[in-house]
Amino acid sequence: MTVLEIIIGAAILLACVIITIICMLQEQKPQNATSALTGASNDSFYDKNRGRTKEARLKKFTTILAVVFFVLILFMDIVMPLINK
Repeated sequence: MTVLEIIIGAAILLACVIITIICMLQEQKPQNATSALTGASNDSFYDKNRGRTKEARLKKFTTILAVVFFVLILFMDIVMPLINK
C-alpha cells in the first residue's frame, strides 16, 4: 500500500464515521397516525422554522459528506489502479 492509499482510506473511514454520527443526530419525523387523525399539533414558531436551523445544516452536511465519500470511493477504484501501474 502506498502512502496515498492509506491517506485516502483514512479519509473514507473518517467520512463514514461522521456520516453515521450526523445521521444519528438528526431527528426522526413523527409517523404518529393518532395526531394526524385528531389534528393534534405542537407547532410553535421554532418548530415551524426548524428547517432553517440545525436540521437544515445537518441535512446539508450529510449530503456534502456523502458526495465526498462517493468521489473518494470512485477515486480509489478507478484512478488508483492507473497510478500504481
